[in-house]
Amino acid sequence: MAPKILLMGKLYWASQDAEQLLGGIADVVCMESTSRAELFEDFSSGGRYSDVVGIYHEHISDRTVGDPDEEFINALPSSCKWFAHKGAGYDSVDVRAAKARGIGVSNTPGAVDEATATTAVFLLIATMRRFSQCEANLRAGGFNPPGVEASARDLSGKTIGILGMGEIGLQMANYIRPFGCILLYHNRKPNALAPSDVEYIADLYELLGKVDVLMVSIPLSDKTRGFIGEKEIRAMKKGSIIVNTARGPIIDEEAMIEALQDGHLGSVGLDVFVKEPEVDQRLRDMPHVTLLPHVGTENQDARRKMEVTALTNLKEFLLNGVGPNLVPECK
Repeated sequence: MAPKILLMGKLYWASQDAEQLLGGIADVVCMESTSRAELFEDFSSGGRYSDVVGIYHEHISDRTVGDPDEEFINALPSSCKWFAHKGAGYDSVDVRAAKARGIGVSNTPGAVDEATATTAVFLLIATMRRFSQCEANLRAGGFNPPGVEASARDLSGKTIGILGMGEIGLQMANYIRPFGCILLYHNRKPNALAPSDVEYIADLYELLGKVDVLMVSIPLSDKTRGFIGEKEIRAMKKGSIIVNTARGPIIDEEAMIEALQDGHLGSVGLDVFVKEPEVDQRLRDMPHVTLLPHVGTENQDARRKMEVTALTNLKEFLLNGVGPNLVPECK
C-alpha cells in the first residue's frame, strides 16, 4: 500500500498539482475530524489516521483542531515523520517538539516573497504619502484632508532600514531601490546576495538612529518576540515610520501606540497585529496610520505557490527521506 498523507485543510489552487506530485506515490486522505479531541483519537492506535507518514498543514484547519503545539505534535502517530506547513512563517508549529520526535517540519519560503514585499512597499508608500488618510476622508464625503501636505513626504533621498535581509528582505530592497532611497539593513550577519548599494549595519541602534522608515522582516521566535520595544522605538528619529509585514508580536504594540500618540513616531503601516484578528481600537482611531488585515499573501498566485511548495516538500520526503525546505530548527 502507498504511504498515507493527511491533508489538513483544503487545496484551493493546487488540486491538479497534488495529483501530479503525489499521485501514484501516496494515498492522500482529507481530515474529517471535527474537533481536536477527535483528531487525537484518530491519531491513536487503531484510529483512521494512525498510519499517516506525513501531514500537509494549512492554518485554516487550526480553527477546528487548534494549533500544532507540543500537545498536538506529541499526539501524532509514531509513523508520522514529516509535517509540511503551508506558510513561510511557522511560529505556530512547535518545532522543538517535532525535532524531539524525529519529525521534519518544512515551510514554504520563496513562495511568499513577492506578495509580502509588494505589501510592504504599498505600506511604505501609503504611510509616507498619507494615502490611507486621504482615501478615508474621501469615502466619508470630504475631499483633500487638511494638514496632509504638512506631514506627507516623497520617498527619494529618504533612508529606509530593512530589519532582516532574508529572501523577503532582498525582494523589498529590489523593489524599493528605483525610488531613489538610501537603503540600509541589519541582519545577524551580512547577506552576500544583498545589492552592493544596500549597506549592512551591524549595530541595530546605529541603524535605528539613521532611518526614516524601518521595514520589519524577521521571523517570530522566542528571541524576536518584542524585539522592537520602547528602547528601540525611542532610538529612532522623531517622525520616523515603522512598517511591519512579518509578525505582530515582534513589536511591543503598547510602546508603538504610545510613540504614535506622543508624536515620536510619524506613522506605522501594519499588516500584522499582536492579537489577530483583534486590532487595538487606538490604532483604528488613528487616521494617519495604514492598517491591513494580514492580507500580505492573500492572492491566488502566492497561495498556489505556497500549496505547490508544501506538496513538493512532501513528495521529496516520500522519495528521498527529506524535503527541500526543512526549517533550521529541525536540521
